[in-house]
Amino acid sequence: MTKQDFLFHLQGASFIALKFAERYVKDKLITDFKYNVIFTPSHHTIYPDHFDFYPKDEGTIKLNLTDNEVVDLLYRNNKIPIWIDINVIKSSRKSTTFNLLCAGRYSNNKEEFYYKDNGSAPFGIKSPQLPINYKEGKKFGL
Repeated sequence: MTKQDFLFHLQGASFIALKFAERYVKDKLITDFKYNVIFTPSHHTIYPDHFDFYPKDEGTIKLNLTDNEVVDLLYRNNKIPIWIDINVIKSSRKSTTFNLLCAGRYSNNKEEFYYKDNGSAPFGIKSPQLPINYKEGKKFGL
């Protein structure tokens, strides 16, 4: 995947995640996007020779990034995380913010990306965090 392709996938996943979130939240969601990148453990001892790993990133969170900043941060040696879960976390009058929870394993092999069967690879579209005692069909504020 090229850097430009990765940007295209990020932007597409963002619009899909926004539309998905609109089913759940009362807030007006704006199409000026910001991102929080959350790095998960890499599990580099399980797959030591198969993927690229960046163990120093584990537990790191980068806040309020633009789409281009996300691509610059995550696109490394022509590889990207094999999965990235995306969900709306916050809305303001100026922007909608997404959390991007990222795998610690990087690859350039599309067959290794999660969510490839639904066409959003490597992005997994997730709902906003549901409040305690959430009732199906009742919208809530972020």
